[in-house]
Amino acid sequence: MLRIIMRGCNGRMGQVISDIVKGDAEAEIVAGIDLTGEQKNDYPVFTHLQDCKIEADVVIDFTSTKGLTELLTVGKERKLPIVLCTTGFDEAQLAEIEEASKEVAILRSANMSLGINTLSKLAAAAAKILAEAGFDMEIVERHHNKKVDAPSGTALILADSINDAMDKKYHYTYDRSTRREARDPNEIGISAVRGGTIVGEHEIIFAGLDEVIELKHTAYSRSVFATGAVQAAKYLAGKPAGMYNMNAVVGK
Repeated sequence: MLRIIMRGCNGRMGQVISDIVKGDAEAEIVAGIDLTGEQKNDYPVFTHLQDCKIEADVVIDFTSTKGLTELLTVGKERKLPIVLCTTGFDEAQLAEIEEASKEVAILRSANMSLGINTLSKLAAAAAKILAEAGFDMEIVERHHNKKVDAPSGTALILADSINDAMDKKYHYTYDRSTRREARDPNEIGISAVRGGTIVGEHEIIFAGLDEVIELKHTAYSRSVFATGAVQAAKYLAGKPAGMYNMNAVVGK
């Protein structure tokens, strides 16, 4: 039985994961971490991970960027693998994560869904053909009005997959409002939309001469991310120190 600590247990994703694990015969949440300390489920809740002494195999993190250092410190001390689903980290924090992975297994992904990770592969393959043929590439992402980071981590994953496939020849443009010039052929435009309760939409546009090809993924509920997070936890438990991603989980 996989023993999970759910960090951010009272948040939207924490509650969805809690519900999914209840129906999973191979896993259980043994403790939750939430700053309120409120107990919404049938497992104990602590305000900080360092205060939780319950034995576990892995921690799933769906919180904010603010508590990263505590998470990594505890993970290293206890050799507790971390499924890191939080997005919006700055460069210094990404370096901190990379350094910590030398001592503990960390799986980091801005999007846990199988569909998005498949879309990433498709976008890279399409770019090798279409970008070389002169197609412009744009990414449009849409999320709910409570999401604080923009562009989304998933949009950057998609852009990076394209750029890696093209030997990193493109730079990213997030805002054209201050520019009075034609589009640079060596850019990937990334636009963010925030509104309502949109769970998550990501669209990749390949625009060529007299034709447009679009690749799109729509998440209709948070369960697709929650299911992926639990699958990632099952994969990561017991793994040696290092950085992992969802490609490893889905066997790509």
